[in-house]
Amino acid sequence: MNSDATTQRSVLIRLSVMMFLQFFAMGAWYVSATGFMLRGDIQMDGLVFAVYSVGPLAAIFSPFFVGLIADRFLPTQIALAILFVISGLLLLVAPSMASPFSVTPAPDQHWLLERLTILWQSLRHPFVLTLLVHMLCFMPTIALTASISFQHLGNREKEFPIVRVLGTVGWICGNVAISLLPGKDASALQFGLAGGSACGLGLYCFTLPHSPPPRAGKRVTFGEIIGLDSLKLFRSPAFALFMVAAFLLSIPQVGYAAFARSFVEASGVTPFGSATFALAFGQASEIFFMLVMPLCFARLGIKWMMSIGMTAWVVRYALFAIAAESHSVWMIFGGIVLHGICFGFFFVTGMIYVDRKAPPAIRNQAQGFFVLVTQGLGMFVGAQVFGGLEVYAMRDGTMDWKTLWMAPALFSAAVTVGFILLFWDRPTRKTESA
Repeated sequence: MNSDATTQRSVLIRLSVMMFLQFFAMGAWYVSATGFMLRGDIQMDGLVFAVYSVGPLAAIFSPFFVGLIADRFLPTQIALAILFVISGLLLLVAPSMASPFSVTPAPDQHWLLERLTILWQSLRHPFVLTLLVHMLCFMPTIALTASISFQHLGNREKEFPIVRVLGTVGWICGNVAISLLPGKDASALQFGLAGGSACGLGLYCFTLPHSPPPRAGKRVTFGEIIGLDSLKLFRSPAFALFMVAAFLLSIPQVGYAAFARSFVEASGVTPFGSATFALAFGQASEIFFMLVMPLCFARLGIKWMMSIGMTAWVVRYALFAIAAESHSVWMIFGGIVLHGICFGFFFVTGMIYVDRKAPPAIRNQAQGFFVLVTQGLGMFVGAQVFGGLEVYAMRDGTMDWKTLWMAPALFSAAVTVGFILLFWDRPTRKTESA
């Protein structure tokens, strides 16, 4: 093996380790945090929807850090090091900020004003505020790790999927690690595990290849940061419909992140005593479906790939709704393992669709805009919707899981049917079909 090949293999391994640790740090707390919050001595059940609002809020604001600072003044590996260390330290102190939370809305208050009031009071809670600042530091790293990978990989199309799959493996390992802790999902040690790994990753980033700021000395406009140039793509009715569907489908997506762990635990499906361990099967399926996606593209095309992904969300929530009363293990696990199709066939396919539709000059902006609409605005709206749905589905202090899951199943079904009937796009490349 020549020296160039050896160097390239070394870079691939180093970037894969980076991606593994990044998603390990998130997987070690993001799903299982509700187990800690719902502990009898903590009593922060009213903050669940707020905790799952901070990620979308950070996704909305993270492009400003990347565009204004990271891309202009800091080498990428230095920016990553700083962000990971700060975000890790915040996770380490998060459990010490936990305290009971309750809020009593004013009588006869409009429901929207009530939700905004509760959100405002929730975001002022020290635990939620700590996680918000953590996410403001962590979310920009998702774009930056992709950027540094694309910059140094020799063959992006073949090598980046390898690097990204290691991120999924890291998330799974983070989920599994929770089941080994004393107290499992309810343990405060999950934040120490996640925070410690993030701090370690921050130090590791100093060993990554040097990556000068890509836009050093260049003026960046507000429109470029949030991707306003990509709005010209809305001249295409097909692209406009796709973005509307992506936004709408992101709303029920929050329900899985916020409530799936608690639902699985309430149903008694807890291998090794951990509901978070059960949810790791969803990420395992993501690995499989990511690997078979190229074959599916060749046979199905963009429209039907996305349609299958959207249908999977409907089936997942329907299975959960039915299993709410029967506690059917196969239905619950069926809903979990559908994660690979739900995520890969719609959201990853959506990224590919955006890449194909956008001219080269605005592809990065268009991808940023897609993330802003889905992971930012869509999931933020979803967190508020599920916050209200949680209150509506509560019966004498017990969650009516059938009601909670049937609502997103019906909503996702309406979006899916509308997309299938209305979406049509003329292929722009030989590999794309509608």
